Amino acid sequence: MEDSLSIDFNQDIESVSKIAEVNSILDVICKITGMGFAAVARVTKERWITCVVLDKINFGLKPGDELRVESTICYEIENAREPVVISYVAKDAKYSNHHTPKEYGFQSYISVPIILNDDYFFGTLCAIDPAPANLDKSEILAMFKLYANMIAFHLNTARKLIATENSLKEEKETAVLRDQFIAILGHDLRNPLGAIRNSGQLLKRLNLDERGKKLANIIIDSSFRINGLIENVLDFARGRLGDGITLNFNSGGTLEASLPQVITELRMLSPEKEIIADLSIQTEISCDHKRIAQLFSNILGNAMSYGTPGTPIVVKAISNQHEFQLDVYNEGQKIPEAKQQKLFLPFHRGAANRNGEGLGLGLYISAEIAKAHGGNLTVDSTEERTCFSLHIPCQ
Repeated sequence: MEDSLSIDFNQDIESVSKIAEVNSILDVICKITGMGFAAVARVTKERWITCVVLDKINFGLKPGDELRVESTICYEIENAREPVVISYVAKDAKYSNHHTPKEYGFQSYISVPIILNDDYFFGTLCAIDPAPANLDKSEILAMFKLYANMIAFHLNTARKLIATENSLKEEKETAVLRDQFIAILGHDLRNPLGAIRNSGQLLKRLNLDERGKKLANIIIDSSFRINGLIENVLDFARGRLGDGITLNFNSGGTLEASLPQVITELRMLSPEKEIIADLSIQTEISCDHKRIAQLFSNILGNAMSYGTPGTPIVVKAISNQHEFQLDVYNEGQKIPEAKQQKLFLPFHRGAANRNGEGLGLGLYISAEIAKAHGGNLTVDSTEERTCFSLHIPCQ
């Protein structure tokens, strides 16, 4: 049962009053039936409120006025969802002694439920008069039902419009939060992080003992890792909340230079890992070299984290007039088929991640970078090895 406290009755009254035809509907009802009062009422289990009224008999109700719902026949209609038609109360076997006609002094009455989408009971289209009226004609009830359906149609449309406006308002608020979120990540967090990294590098230049050097390296390595997390979250925020992964085809550099640079950087971070590289860049492709380097760093770092310790990581790259292909292999356990389907989803991390680091955004962002270039990033995992492959067609 709907709680009347959660209903905006003023909005419902306004929605009915905005229906251009509603006053004409009430006028036609009174002229055809000969009755002097017609109204659209908002009805719940707790309340009966008029939305629009045509009162030729001085019944005394205006839009927004309220009757005790228990004193009305609409209270019964709300439960039964069926019309009530009374031509002459005094001669009606069911309603001659009913409390409602006695309380309000009418002899003729007709009321039809207004049902919205999802079988939602809004209220009634009703008419009353102190004199009897010939309401037994089938066309009278058909007319009321037709008009009730017309009113329901307009109210459904109004509710959809209100829902759309609320959704747009929420989207605008989300856009503001997105911009604030990206600004905080892009500026307020990276600035102090840069200071931490610079401090670590300055410490390394001092005459430190082995323990001090180790701590300085931890500070520097951690700052690089945090910066990577920030970059991933920024890309995710821009991709999901903004306009997608952005590319700069004039970012400078070449694949021939940027791919070895990534390998060198990761070797420095994990010198115990063996990386075997076979790079055959015969043709430079049109791409954002920094983004491709970011993708490569993600999948190479992934292979170094998940590969079997003591086994080499193999990198193969080839470009020609048709496409650019980059493969990164590592030995290790097979990734289950169910997990392969989720690898490129945001915030997904493989169960094999021993240290639990990262947000699970690296592969998602890498796939988005590939997609932005018109290519794709795939995975092939067997019992012996796992290979991530990037394919970008030459354009």
